[in-house]
Amino acid sequence: MGDASSAADWAAIVTDAYCADAKPPLTQELAGRVRDALAQAVASPAGDAPGSLMDRLNDALDAFETELRSVVGPRVTSLDEATGAATMKPRSEAGQPLRAFGGQ
Repeated sequence: MGDASSAADWAAIVTDAYCADAKPPLTQELAGRVRDALAQAVASPAGDAPGSLMDRLNDALDAFETELRSVVGPRVTSLDEATGAATMKPRSEAGQPLRAFGGQ
């Protein structure tokens, strides 16, 4: 998943999944900002560690929410490259992002 089209694909897939459950609902402009932030996160080089793409996507969502301070949405728990699907999970009640390794 290293080429530009796949980066854009993952950014769009995760943006759509995020916006579906974000509270309050995002405007088109904010959805575009999420997509841009996720595309940048996907495109940034990282090690080949499993889950690193998921971590970069979740970190980008964390940064977006921290910047706005008024939006809360789910986090990525898995990416299925075969089907191009992202599985999302709501944030914990404590307001901390849920991480793929199970910590809250």
